[in-house]
Amino acid sequence: MATPEFSDSTAETIVRIYSSETPKAIADYGILQALADAGISILPLNTESEGQACLFCTRSITQELYQKIQEASRSVKVLVILLPGTKSSSVEHWKLLQAGAADILNWEGSPQPAEEIAARLTRWREVDTLMQSAAVQENLVGTSPTWTSILRRIVEIAHFTVTNMLFFGESGTGKELTARLVHDLDAREKKGRFVILDCTTIVPELSGSEFFGHERGAFTGASHTRDGAFAMADQGTLFLDEVGELPLALQAQLLRVVQEGSFKRIGGNTWRTTAFRLVCATNRNLEEEVKQGRFRHDLFHRIANWTFTLPPLQNRSEDILSLARHFMRPLCQNDLLPELDSTVRSYLVGRNYSGNIRELRQLSRRIMHRHVGSGRITAGDIPEEERPCVATEPLDRHNGDFDQAVRRALSFGAGLKEIGRAAEDVAEQIVLEEEDGNLQRAARKLGVTDRALQMRRAARLRREQEEQVVYQESLFQQKQVAVKIPYMSQ
Repeated sequence: MATPEFSDSTAETIVRIYSSETPKAIADYGILQALADAGISILPLNTESEGQACLFCTRSITQELYQKIQEASRSVKVLVILLPGTKSSSVEHWKLLQAGAADILNWEGSPQPAEEIAARLTRWREVDTLMQSAAVQENLVGTSPTWTSILRRIVEIAHFTVTNMLFFGESGTGKELTARLVHDLDAREKKGRFVILDCTTIVPELSGSEFFGHERGAFTGASHTRDGAFAMADQGTLFLDEVGELPLALQAQLLRVVQEGSFKRIGGNTWRTTAFRLVCATNRNLEEEVKQGRFRHDLFHRIANWTFTLPPLQNRSEDILSLARHFMRPLCQNDLLPELDSTVRSYLVGRNYSGNIRELRQLSRRIMHRHVGSGRITAGDIPEEERPCVATEPLDRHNGDFDQAVRRALSFGAGLKEIGRAAEDVAEQIVLEEEDGNLQRAARKLGVTDRALQMRRAARLRREQEEQVVYQESLFQQKQVAVKIPYMSQ
């Protein structure tokens, strides 16, 4: 995929200025003229256009300024310019950034402040162009603030650097697609290939060959010379999916190549050079893995030059319908997607997606497999096993037995979380007994997916095991006390 092209970097930038000072005071500082000389045009205050950015010029940092920045930053980038004579603290600077400012510039503290402002505005404009490119819009769908905030940072680092990147995130959050985007936006002129290695599928006996390649006759079955991932990714991008699964021995070998950019094929004596951008992904907490000795500390810091945590779908629910339509459209005739019925929209948005975007994609495709005609996509198009189970009679929350059970739990000091969890566990057990252990039928009756029910059962089993361990430890401690008491009483 071609890298997006930018318009002339010297093109005029249009901004709006807000100031706590009078226009004459701003002019007296020479700010307006300096900005004009740097190719920055100022919008009149009475125009409706927001411009490409907002410049907040101020001599005092107030609560009102924080609020205005928060409002403006929802639609455009905000740059705060501290006018001559401004007294501010580091804490106030952090608060400005927290309110939504992209950066803070001290006009007096820079030899060429207008040029610095122009450089920032140019970079932001170029990132805007990348965000609107086909590489982004056609692959990583979503406009929620949670998603666009992190995607914008990924896009900037992908295009303007060749540094290593590490993606964290649950399964199905789009880590591989994001890694492909990093490669697509890479601005190197003679860019190599995008090479993927899934670390969960590497056979230990052949791991060396997968990474380093091998010479003919290096081992039984090596009938010809073969390039490994290091050679294939030269001048390109090497993506290691689930890097947390790499064994320690292989981690050490990877570290050497990342540090020195050289390697030998298995069975060979010749040192070969390689230069690739390393992009890794994992659903593990690698910092915790480092503490437990399961992941090398030095390798972690080599691969984590920039780290990004991709949000689960439940944290970007505003994007669910856009994503569903994106997955459905290729299955429509002439790409004309029928409208989604209100029931279907409510179902898609309110449903739990333990498999995140991957699960939503599968569900969207299954719905389209059932849909016929050019009319609306309706509730009947949703597969039976995916439909929520709606109670035919309302739950009597004032039932005496129910009230008594809740009162008893409260008397023992249980809170809402514990009571809710206990009620869910009991409901699962009852339904599983009624359905003779059939997970699919039980999930339908409970209004969840098969996978969600499996994960809930696994989580409950872990809790029970942990509680058993705590119980055994308490018994052991009681026995120790019982042994010590006679001795102490003598």
